[in-house]
Amino acid sequence: MGRPELDRSGIAVGIRSDRFRIRSDRRRRAGPDLGGSRPSRPLPPPAIPSPATRCKSRESALSPTDNHSGANAEESSPAPSMTASPASSTPASPTPTPASPTSSPASPAAAAPPGPPPLTPADQLLMLASGAWVTQMIHVAAELAVADQLAAGERSAEELAAACGADADSLFRLLRGLASLGIFLETAPRHFALTPLAEPLRSDHPQSLRQFARMLGAEHYLSWDDLLHSIRTGENAFRHRYGMGIFAWYQQNPARGAIFDAAMGDYSRRETEGVLAAYDFSAIQHLVDVGGGQGTLLHRVLGAFPQLRGTVLDQPSVVAGAVVPPELEGRLALHGGDFFAEAPAGADAYLLKHILHDWGDEACLTILGRIRAAMAPGGRVLIVEQVIPPGNDPFPGKLLDLNMLVMTEGGRERTPGEYAALLESAGLRLQRIVPTPSPVSVVEAVAG
Repeated sequence: MGRPELDRSGIAVGIRSDRFRIRSDRRRRAGPDLGGSRPSRPLPPPAIPSPATRCKSRESALSPTDNHSGANAEESSPAPSMTASPASSTPASPTPTPASPTSSPASPAAAAPPGPPPLTPADQLLMLASGAWVTQMIHVAAELAVADQLAAGERSAEELAAACGADADSLFRLLRGLASLGIFLETAPRHFALTPLAEPLRSDHPQSLRQFARMLGAEHYLSWDDLLHSIRTGENAFRHRYGMGIFAWYQQNPARGAIFDAAMGDYSRRETEGVLAAYDFSAIQHLVDVGGGQGTLLHRVLGAFPQLRGTVLDQPSVVAGAVVPPELEGRLALHGGDFFAEAPAGADAYLLKHILHDWGDEACLTILGRIRAAMAPGGRVLIVEQVIPPGNDPFPGKLLDLNMLVMTEGGRERTPGEYAALLESAGLRLQRIVPTPSPVSVVEAVAG
């Protein structure tokens, strides 16, 4: 197997959901009317830990001591705390004003009416099971570039439909549904504006997820329809549906491949900042980005660490389109090749970001073996992936792992113990796992 020709930084795909909740600030009924079901109240907002809290929590779960003990590391490691104690939803009361001696007690009729009863487990399960609707709603809004059309301000459904090439009434119903989830806001009858949740659907947003939403709603969505096949057989659902592997399919469908590449670029940008914040590259002189596409990640690393030289290794057709910025001339090299067959020799560090999770263990050992043979004495391997912690706490890698089952040829997310065993088989030794403020960690290995 060879490296695909398109820029493949890995299938960093999955629903990023530390706490998957559908919130309706307007307290509209969620899900279909099943007859006799009582009105539901919105789920409480998720308790999202700060990046520092999340990083600290994963650091304790992925401690080096446990990492070297293989599978037992998962059993002995404490479950990482992925949640913070939610803040009270009741605002602090101001200092009460003493009542006048002549004032009368508040009338019961003046008290605020009670809210709707809490959601039952069945209510919550129904909302989760209906998540496919939300995926497609967001996907269609992204395909139509609705958020781009609203960048200058609110517009009517009729104006948006004309700009987006849609039926006005159907588009209104879509936006009304999304507005009930906090994505867009109906400011007046049939008029809509952006909200903070809708802003990342803009193409020009610095944390844009528009291409990611376009990707999730098409071939990925259809492949997940065959998840049952994968669970029953262990086979990749994408190949079962399309008759070939995903990278070969993208080569034959370049328009979809371009969306995938753009989605990976947007997703990777968020993770790159986390890696730079957590890992110190200052002791490295020459860094090879294995499967580094057109060098976007390496540009950022070299920009932050001026002592570094860097080499991008990817398919010749990929690096042929790469551009070396003037400020990196003499420091950044482009190497066309297949990481299953070779790795540039003599570097003191090799970086693999979302590469190994695309492949099963046998293929990973081939990649790592090429690197082990090429690395300089005292060199290291840096694997950037979502390392699955033990326990039942939410972690996006647990969902991403299922996406790898569905979409790739044996790909998976791995636990600390699985990385330790894989690296040992490749003649390497797991030295430490460095959490970052994003879901990924840096798995650092040295020659065994």
